[in-house]
Amino acid sequence: MTENFNDGYDHGFLAIHDSDIEWEEDIANELLTLPKGVKAKIFAHDKKMGRIDMKVKFPPGYVEPEHMHKSWHSILVLKGRMCVAGKDLRPGDYIFGWDALHGPYEYPDGAEAFVVFYGEGTEHIWSEEKHNSHEKIWEPETEIGKQSKK
Repeated sequence: MTENFNDGYDHGFLAIHDSDIEWEEDIANELLTLPKGVKAKIFAHDKKMGRIDMKVKFPPGYVEPEHMHKSWHSILVLKGRMCVAGKDLRPGDYIFGWDALHGPYEYPDGAEAFVVFYGEGTEHIWSEEKHNSHEKIWEPETEIGKQSKK
């Protein structure tokens, strides 16, 4: 795990270079409980407050299942496309989710997002059966996205 995971009691000031934190697939799987392929960078994790700040990377063609959480999350798209709720979201666009069912999210060209969770956990609660029956709606626009369809 990254050194920015603390014991839940550190509320000190942080200034972190993005390049100083490695992308981790194992930590993304552990924290987010999503289908494989997602990577994360943890910038701050305050267990006492129930808050975690992270960057999340979704590969081209990835589909995040329809899900809910025991916490809320705010998402800011940084790179690529995040397609959800009939909207084709691009860098600078925002999503807020709570304990109501939301998604699925499609990433036809891949995406990176800054995500803040606050509450009881980051785990995604979803149905594998429903996820496996999802038919993609959004078409890729980039070559890398088009290659992921093959």
